[in-house]
Amino acid sequence: MQDFLAAIGLVLVIEGLVYGGFPGLARKLATEVLSLPENALRIAGLVAIAIGVGIVWLVRGG
Repeated sequence: MQDFLAAIGLVLVIEGLVYGGFPGLARKLATEVLSLPENALRIAGLVAIAIGVGIVWLVRGG
């Protein structure tokens, strides 16, 4: 449970860096996402999940 909470905290830090440090970029990215088809978003999400699992597996000594 501690690792899960640490992971959530890191996600919030990264999100905060984008919104706090580059608000114009965040707004532009948000408008770009609205124009993408659902399939592209789904594939991007699945790829992000796979990369995240791979990173965790490597870090944890997979």
